[in-house]
Amino acid sequence: MRSRLRGQVPNVRPPGKANDRKRRLSESESNDIAELGFEEALAELEAIVRRLEEGAGRLEDAIVAYERGIALQRHCDAKLQEAQSRVERIVVGRNDAVLAEPVSFD
Repeated sequence: MRSRLRGQVPNVRPPGKANDRKRRLSESESNDIAELGFEEALAELEAIVRRLEEGAGRLEDAIVAYERGIALQRHCDAKLQEAQSRVERIVVGRNDAVLAEPVSFD
């Protein structure tokens, strides 16, 4: 088998218009991430992780999926930070007054 592979060039497309077009598509697709809710973004991220773990498909597709996954992960982190800053704890203060105060998750 080794002798059969010697001298052969792998089937890899050189940089060019096809790869540039695919890159532009991934950038335009990432623009829609801001419109996704947390649950939608997380579901898509989980699907990407499953596909990448399977290892099937072309390298270029995996790279594009990985880049989108990173953008989705950052979006989910931002959504969690936003939710965390909005969470308040209800406490009973002096004279049985009910108060709300920010919760610290640190």
